[in-house]
Amino acid sequence: MKLIQFHLPNLGKRVGIVTRDEEVIDVTSKESPGVLEVLELADREQVSIGVILADIQEKVATPSPIQLGTLPDAGNAATEPEGLTLKKLDVAPDENTPHLLFPIDSPEVWGCGVTYKRSADMRDDDSEQDIYSRVYYADRPEIFFKATPARCVGPNGFIGIRSDSTLTATEPELAYILGRDSEIIGYTLCNDVSAWDIERDNPLYLPQSKVFYGCCALGPMLVTPSEIDDPYNLDMQCTVLRDGDTLYQGEVNTSQINWKFEELTEFLMRDNPIPFGTVVSTGTGIIVPNDLPLAAGDVVQIEIDGFGTLSNPVKQL
Repeated sequence: MKLIQFHLPNLGKRVGIVTRDEEVIDVTSKESPGVLEVLELADREQVSIGVILADIQEKVATPSPIQLGTLPDAGNAATEPEGLTLKKLDVAPDENTPHLLFPIDSPEVWGCGVTYKRSADMRDDDSEQDIYSRVYYADRPEIFFKATPARCVGPNGFIGIRSDSTLTATEPELAYILGRDSEIIGYTLCNDVSAWDIERDNPLYLPQSKVFYGCCALGPMLVTPSEIDDPYNLDMQCTVLRDGDTLYQGEVNTSQINWKFEELTEFLMRDNPIPFGTVVSTGTGIIVPNDLPLAAGDVVQIEIDGFGTLSNPVKQL
């Protein structure tokens, strides 16, 4: 199952199922006003997400994929578009326009670093000290706090360049969502935007490199584990556009990751209470060259087949 959150004028945040044809079925309810609440309800009831959403659909008796006027508390029917699709929602966020939001209001986002071999090799070239290589071969992974909802953006929202950074880069990553007892209950795409010059100046500056407004983009959808044959065999592509032209393009397969997600989670949760719905970003294997830092006006696109495309413009803070 593929879930999204989206905005409708005068109605606010909605929950949607994305069909195989990329139509959007609105399954918003009072009990489940967001994807996080849907997941929590499924956990409390000890049933699958599909059962919860089927029950919601039955209650609202939706006659077609997006006849929103039939939904409870739908508000002003004049603002309820018919035939809504993922493509129609994939536009710049505006209160007066239907658009995508980040796929889950995650209470916390955590990141992992130096998890891909290529990432470790290329970072070594930039470091007088062999700190990245040491992390790669260590028994403990690099895990760091990344963001709260106020620091995150969804599809087409602006990612930021710190005002004190001259080398900020995109780090395209596969991320997973944690439920109860370390269970992975979903996957999404993450842009772990990072001020590399600050981190390389001194490793102790890592939090300043990683945590700032617009440092994390998530989306466009939450994909449940049942939709994925093998999370360690996914082709990811990243494209950076400047003035409409391709400035950089890279790709990687998640088979190159050095850690199993369960291992990352085990280290993350050691003596560390992790809220339900936390996002864990698993590190990047696509390293943009140092001479191509992000600039205001660039657009970063991250894609995995079946996950959609996470596209974000760049803003100088």
